Amino acid sequence: MKAQRERGAGTVLTLGLGAVVITMLLGLLFLAQAGVMASRAASAADLAALAAADTARGLASGEPCAVAADVAAKHDAKLTSCTVAGGNVVEVGTELARPFRWGVATGRARAGPPP
Repeated sequence: MKAQRERGAGTVLTLGLGAVVITMLLGLLFLAQAGVMASRAASAADLAALAAADTARGLASGEPCAVAADVAAKHDAKLTSCTVAGGNVVEVGTELARPFRWGVATGRARAGPPP
C-alpha cells in the first residue's frame, strides 16, 4: 500500500468555517448593540415625555421642554424635538448623545394626563 500525501483540505475547510462563524457572531454582536442603543433612546424619550407632561399639568415647576431636556441629558440623550399640544399632551424626540458608529439611535414618546 502506498501512503497518500495529505493535501490539507480539512485544514482549509476548518479555517473557512471558523471565519464564517466569527463573522456571524460579530454581526450578531452589532445587532444586539443596536438593539440596546435603541432601547436606551426610547427609555430616555419616555421618561422625558412623562416629566414634561407633569410639568405642563402644573405638577412640577418649570418649562416642559426644559424639564424634558434635563431628564434626557441625565440618561445620556439629547432632546431633538419637543411639542406641547392642547390638553397638556407632550411629544418628545431624543437621540443618544454618543452615537453608534453606524447610525444614531432615536426615540419618540408622547405623554399626557390620564383619560
